[in-house]
Amino acid sequence: MKNRKERVNIVLELIRTKSIGSQEELLRLLADKGFFVTQATLSRDLKMLKVSKIPTERGTYMYILPEGEHLTEQLISKGEMSITSDARNGVVSIAFSNNIVVIKTRNGHAPGLAYDIDLSKSPEILGTIPGSNTVFAVLREDVTRQQAIDLFKQLLGLDNKAFESC
Repeated sequence: MKNRKERVNIVLELIRTKSIGSQEELLRLLADKGFFVTQATLSRDLKMLKVSKIPTERGTYMYILPEGEHLTEQLISKGEMSITSDARNGVVSIAFSNNIVVIKTRNGHAPGLAYDIDLSKSPEILGTIPGSNTVFAVLREDVTRQQAIDLFKQLLGLDNKAFESC
């Protein structure tokens, strides 16, 4: 019987190197490497590792690792996102109300997008709150609308069409 530390390291390696969309798939990959665990055990491991599940461009889902493993880099390396893709983050529109930014996304894209925005550690953004298809981002009070537009263009690779009457 192999120990937990070895299993967790294999889980980390698999999530870093493969696009895995379900616990069943991860269980099969672990079994291929000689680790036979229950779904409940795997679920506890994923929770301990703070693994998240996000939607991809292909309409599927995949596991990602927390901070230290930048979302965009993970998606590009796994072929789930191309650098030139216009819809890479599912953004539909962005609107402003004072220091609140409302980012509308395709359904299911908001959590991953909020995560990526938070990982950017941009000093202009205090934080985000995701829903299923909307992200609320709170800007510092001294950030101008144009600074915010420029920031989101850079962070999200957007053009002017995404911004509602700015």
